[in-house]
Amino acid sequence: MNDETPANGQPRPVRAPKTAELIADQLRGDIVRGVLKTGDTLPTEVILGKQFGVSRPTLREAIRILENESLIVARRGSRGGVVVAAPDIAVAARDFGLLLQMSGTTLADVYKARSVVEPAAARMLAEHHTRQDIDDLNASVGALAVLVNDGAESADFREWSNAAYRFHDLIMERSGNQTLAIFSGVLREVVARHMSRAASSDDRPEIEAQFKRTVRAFAKEVKLIEAGDADGADKFWRTHMQAATKGMLWGSLATESVVDLFV
Repeated sequence: MNDETPANGQPRPVRAPKTAELIADQLRGDIVRGVLKTGDTLPTEVILGKQFGVSRPTLREAIRILENESLIVARRGSRGGVVVAAPDIAVAARDFGLLLQMSGTTLADVYKARSVVEPAAARMLAEHHTRQDIDDLNASVGALAVLVNDGAESADFREWSNAAYRFHDLIMERSGNQTLAIFSGVLREVVARHMSRAASSDDRPEIEAQFKRTVRAFAKEVKLIEAGDADGADKFWRTHMQAATKGMLWGSLATESVVDLFV
């Protein structure tokens, strides 16, 4: 029995793609391949209609498909037109976050995934990094240190958590692996929301102490990466991520689901 045959033995009907979907596929392919570049304006409806041999309603349906994917933007006015847009990771993040919510994914599950992939990214960064990578990592550590050293009295813990997450972002982004960089981006909203909530705890002294430990851990990780110690960077970051997960997931947060962050 193949995938096209359900349990009752009757073949599923195969839906032929609509003309608008075929047009959207072709235009999407041109955008992905770079034939149509970000900022390019598509030909007018009249020209596109003649090019594809379709009516305006069909063409407009194809345009709506690509608009929903944030691949094009329809602008109104004298300088209007349909313009190719850069793919927005926020769109993928929204859909991915929604999938996590609907799947009942727990925060512990999300953090476990990060604990697996981030040490691998740190290893790759230690193996292949530039001076700019090290400078940017050190700048990120410095920015967090300044915030923490300002003290807890006037602390904006949301700002602290954002600064801390920026360091994690950099490790993923600079690893040299585009898939890991995008993975980090799609998880950004989920993790940032949770870090902000966890950091808003009434136990300010403990939160401040935790962030000070985080600054020291970040600084040590940068030194391992700069030294090219791939094994050390991987091992230390794995240990840090495991400890940080325990520190961020106490009490009910350990079993809280992703959907709870968005309601």
